[in-house]
Amino acid sequence: MKGRIFLLTGFLFALTAIRFWLGANLELSPLEAYHYLWAQHPGISYYSQGPGVAIAILAGTSVLGPTELGVRLFSPVIAVGTSILVYLLANKLFRERVAFWAVIALNFLPWFNLQSILITVDSLSVFFWVAAVYAFWLAIERRPRFSIFWPLTGIIVGLGFLCRYENALALLSIVIFILVVPRYRRELLRPNLYVLLVCFTLFLAPPIVWNIAHEWLGLEQVSPQAILNLLLKIRISHLSESLQTQLLLYSPVILVGLLIALLGSIPKAFQNTRICLLLTFTWPLILVYLTKDLHEIGDPTLPGPALVILGIVATHFWVSAAEDRKLVAGICIAALAFSGIQACLIVNTNLLRSLSISVPDRLDAISSSHGWKTIAETIDKFRTDFEHKLGARVFLIGNDYQTASILSFYLPDKRVEGPGDPPVFIPESQDIQSEFSFWPRYDEFAPPDPSAKHDTTFSEEEGVNRFIDRTALYVTNQPEAAPPQNLQSAFTRWELLKVYELERKDLPFRQIRIFACYQYQTLPL
Repeated sequence: MKGRIFLLTGFLFALTAIRFWLGANLELSPLEAYHYLWAQHPGISYYSQGPGVAIAILAGTSVLGPTELGVRLFSPVIAVGTSILVYLLANKLFRERVAFWAVIALNFLPWFNLQSILITVDSLSVFFWVAAVYAFWLAIERRPRFSIFWPLTGIIVGLGFLCRYENALALLSIVIFILVVPRYRRELLRPNLYVLLVCFTLFLAPPIVWNIAHEWLGLEQVSPQAILNLLLKIRISHLSESLQTQLLLYSPVILVGLLIALLGSIPKAFQNTRICLLLTFTWPLILVYLTKDLHEIGDPTLPGPALVILGIVATHFWVSAAEDRKLVAGICIAALAFSGIQACLIVNTNLLRSLSISVPDRLDAISSSHGWKTIAETIDKFRTDFEHKLGARVFLIGNDYQTASILSFYLPDKRVEGPGDPPVFIPESQDIQSEFSFWPRYDEFAPPDPSAKHDTTFSEEEGVNRFIDRTALYVTNQPEAAPPQNLQSAFTRWELLKVYELERKDLPFRQIRIFACYQYQTLPL
């Protein structure tokens, strides 16, 4: 046992060092840059999620500055924390050998390795999901008397909720577990469970306060009409497309092993409380993901927390099966090795390309982060040259929030136009598209200076727009022949100035188009 603990400690230490190095040397993905902008606009909550990831990034950049490692500082740390929790949970429910192999298998997952390097809501979500399961079991062990683990479970679920709203499904898992296990049903008559729920309820305050301040716009995503529109769009093909991504992120051999273990453990769940606990923290989240995936191609990382818990069940299943069967043990080791290789390749697909193996961009999990620093530097130089010819300053507009975010991070000269302005805007729209819709925008009107004379020809209720008659550079990574119609309507004229081709291994990789949009006049009302 001590030997395995020593080996596991060394394994995690070495892996964490590698993850820190990769986090410092890999370019940010557009989504990471977007969350970095969240951290630059601190709020009690945000339109699409709680403030968890923004707080983590703000803390990291406060220590190391606005660098790749500063943004990602806590990802490797959270991964170690998740590994420790998986070890403690598996050791508590089963035995130390299962705990050892559960941590090894977790860290060999391609998806978990990505989340251990990149900063996303998923790494935080998984950490708090596993922590909630562990704290809840400690509370259940001490029943019927009250223990600190009941409110602690509610707090942990609440913290996870502020990182990713789907973490609230842990409450459903807790209630289901209490209902399906006869000897725990009396908890419904005791105050313990309700203390847990009250503690969680406190964490509803940030999104509620945000929605009150923004006329409940956050609830538009779950309005009856939005849900009805989603339910009417059933596409079986979405499942097949999602499966391809799942095979990449979670490894085909690991997914097959999880499925076999799930089917083999369901009958045992009726006799084994520990297996029942883990499965009740697995299937609700997976069911929600599959339901959403039938109607639209959803986030492939959504079932991640459930699969980590299922991984503990699978480890127990396969360790027990391999004890007296050398062939099964060999297959398990081979599956882990294959998954480990896939985890290495998913971080650097150029290793495959160097062997003349083609990797489609849609199957390259970090292809979105490649080359943006070079692109931003090129755009910055182009802007300077264009301004010199034009004789006036211009402002930048990206085709979507991800392009605008990554350019905002990597532009050498940020050129913030005013307090709270992002360095790069997105096209104006009356629809709520992202957090950019709540930050200062180029189509906004400000109250005029009462001491100054001004032309109100293009004003809203005699307000003043800072960008009237100015020129913008519209930057897009899509093969657009012209700017979108709302830009064409808001500017007097436009022209395509430059097309940049970024290559990777002497092959076209990303195309960037720059349009000049002259004399902004605002969209007609």
